[in-house]
Amino acid sequence: RATHSAMQCLLLAFILLPGMALGLLEGLYCGKENCYDVLGVTRESSKSEIGKAYRQLARRYHPDLHRGEEAKATAEVQFKQVATAYEILRDEESRTDYDYMLDNPDAYYAHYYRYYRRRVAPKVDVRLVIVVVLTIVSVIQYYSGWQRYDSAIKYFATVPKYRNQALDIARDEIQERIQKKGKNRMSKTDQRDELERIVRRVIAEKMDVKGGYAKPTLWDVLWVQLLICPYTLLAFIVWHAQWLWRHTLMKQPYGREQKLYLIRRHLGMGQHQFEAQEEKQVEEYLQLELWKRDNFAAWKAEQDEEMKKKLAENPRYKAYRRYMKNHGPGRITFED
Repeated sequence: RATHSAMQCLLLAFILLPGMALGLLEGLYCGKENCYDVLGVTRESSKSEIGKAYRQLARRYHPDLHRGEEAKATAEVQFKQVATAYEILRDEESRTDYDYMLDNPDAYYAHYYRYYRRRVAPKVDVRLVIVVVLTIVSVIQYYSGWQRYDSAIKYFATVPKYRNQALDIARDEIQERIQKKGKNRMSKTDQRDELERIVRRVIAEKMDVKGGYAKPTLWDVLWVQLLICPYTLLAFIVWHAQWLWRHTLMKQPYGREQKLYLIRRHLGMGQHQFEAQEEKQVEEYLQLELWKRDNFAAWKAEQDEEMKKKLAENPRYKAYRRYMKNHGPGRITFED
């Protein structure tokens, strides 16, 4: 049995050795054929000579120029082989890899790596793809911000409090542009549209919308944020270093900005969410001195107690508690 296995190994070696000796591997480049021999050129041939040889062979072996199924099939195989050889030799980097394989027939793994690295590598520069993706995301982010801002202005225009204020501010403009008489009088539809436009414009000019619906700026888009990222990181480090030195080590009193920062942290709010709070509410936080942890804990306990009382008096919450008591924490459907 051992002798039989040894004979099989020798036979396999005799079959594979000629191709390996020439540096030709099945499945790579032109397979067992030499790409230069396929095109009838040498390794010293120029790119133009290789192109000329390819065009001549392509015309000779084009399947459409042959008649009969067998002749077409043979010509198709030869045509594909010529096209493959040309694809390899016309590209300088691919030709360099192929020449390396011919000169270094023993570096099997290097040949496979070089070949498939080029086959599976992206045809487009990855840096260009990243730039395009960041640009698209930035554009979408900017225009979606404008859509959110416009929806906020439209909503405020329907709130009686803000709408009446806008009408009072723009009373003279409304009288001049809408309440015209004679030939220049606007139709009712045009008057209604013009009135809505004026109200929204006044609200946009006078109201400082904050939070997630704030008026977008170019500083908010992803591209700009990435460009100023080093500055932002440096400012973050400097801010925390100053906090540590002034308020932790030197025990200096807090300013308004520091107090609001501590209150926001105690409330667990983000920057945009906290900025969306009404000015009256923020001033109340400051009056209650909620930047102090003990004061905030006492205030939070009062708020939770008031919330419990409101829920206890809420008919819907009472119905929910009865359901949970009778049926348990199961699935609630619309029929319930």
